[in-house]
Amino acid sequence: MPLNVVILGGTKGIGRALARRLAARGDRVHLLGRDVEDLARCAADLQARMPTPSPVTFSVCDLERPETFAPAVSAAATELGGFDTFVVTAGLFATQPQLEADRAFTLRLLTVNFAHTILLCEHVRSYLLARSGGTLCVFSSVAGDRGRKPVILYGATKAGLTAYLEGLDHKFRAAGLRTICVKPGFVRTGMTEGLPEPPFAADPDQVATTVVRAIDRGTPVVYAPPIWALVMLVIRWLPRAAMRKVGF
Repeated sequence: MPLNVVILGGTKGIGRALARRLAARGDRVHLLGRDVEDLARCAADLQARMPTPSPVTFSVCDLERPETFAPAVSAAATELGGFDTFVVTAGLFATQPQLEADRAFTLRLLTVNFAHTILLCEHVRSYLLARSGGTLCVFSSVAGDRGRKPVILYGATKAGLTAYLEGLDHKFRAAGLRTICVKPGFVRTGMTEGLPEPPFAADPDQVATTVVRAIDRGTPVVYAPPIWALVMLVIRWLPRAAMRKVGF
């Protein structure tokens, strides 16, 4: 049965690849984002990919403006006639040196990636539980699995987000809320352009394939690509003294 999916961040990178896969298999999609012109272009692209004609709608939602959250959830529900799946791929990123040099942007990143993302999820959680459940799929990162030198600040936001999503899953899975925490490794997108590629770097389409499978199965935690599950298992068990010596 086709899903009614809302995607925040579906106009770029992984979010766009995921939106295209969902639309191509016949799921109904509502896009959320900040740029109306960008949303309109992406909606037209998705509509052309659908196997049967169906409108792809959109509305404004800005993670830096919490006042847009409730209207965005309401608009998506109206346009789709109710939704059962909500995906959050949006967020901010900067390297550790950039963040150490710019306290103002650090505050933006900490606020958007942690506090505001959780506030939006709380709106969605309430909506889905009132409808007897659904799927909340949120992108965290492998950066949140362990405190590491290259991603201290960014990783801290993702660690907090991961803990929140795990708590939701423990408390509300029995009530019908399927919470999915996606943990990508390094992905080749505009966000990472110019950065040196580590091993196991992936393209957005590879990650999107893994995420669609997780949405269909309701997998609580998914690493993308899957090899990162093994990599981070090793990293989590390294002694603290060893972590001080390595640059990973």
